[in-house]
This record gives sequence, C-alpha cells and structure tokens, in this order.
Amino acid sequence: MGLESTGRAHWEGDLASGTGTVALETGAAPVMSVTWKARTEDHGGLTSPEELIAAAHASCFSMALAGGLTRAGHPPASLDTSATATFVVGEGITTMVLTVVGDVPGMSEEDFLAAAEGAKENCPVSKALKGNVAVSLEASLA
Repeated sequence: MGLESTGRAHWEGDLASGTGTVALETGAAPVMSVTWKARTEDHGGLTSPEELIAAAHASCFSMALAGGLTRAGHPPASLDTSATATFVVGEGITTMVLTVVGDVPGMSEEDFLAAAEGAKENCPVSKALKGNVAVSLEASLA
C-alpha cells in the first residue's frame, strides 16, 4: 500500500471576493491564504493552486532526476529546479516550464540533458499532467 498525502482547503464567500486557506496535513508548511485575485491577477504574497502544483512538480522532477543520475553512476552534487505553471482563465493550466541547473561531476552536458528529459517524462507529477498540460524543459550543467 502506498503512502497517502492529504492537503486541505477552506473557502468562504463567492469566487471573486471570497478568501480561502490551504494546509498540508503534515504541517510541513504554514497555512497559506488563497484568493481568486492571487490566482488570476497578482499573487500579492498569497499562493495559488498553480503555485502549489509547480512546487510539487519541481520537487518530484528533482527527485526523479537525482535517482536517474545516481543509477547512471553520476550522483548529483546539487540540482536547482524551478517549475512555472501558467494559468489562463477559462482554460486552466496551459503550460509548465521546468528549468534545472545541475552540478553533476563527471557528466557531459549531452548525458545530463538526456537524463533530465527522462525525468521530465517519468516523474509522477509529469505523468499526472501528461495529455493535459504542455510541459517543457530547460536543462543545463552549472
């Protein structure tokens, strides 16, 4: 049986002027506030579902890449990954851009790019988005 992970949300009011909170069951992050304006116009210090998905994708991709590099005999010294989700009202999340810079001793740029592409295709969050969101990758060695 797999490990279950739970996030929770509470919302008050209508969509345009209402407010909500999201929380991680583990307590690993503080309760975060969300609003429609923070999702569609200006974050204003609040989060959005897209930012949370982007953070999940960046961490999932990094773990998948670290695992693949290690299995290939090149454990990374470090991987710095960002994921940027674009939300379009009426369409949803339209794109996700993964950007990674790796410090991987003894690995060629070509092999790193291939490993990064494999992680992009095979991390669980990428698989969940597949067919729904266009995911692109920018990868380089430090």
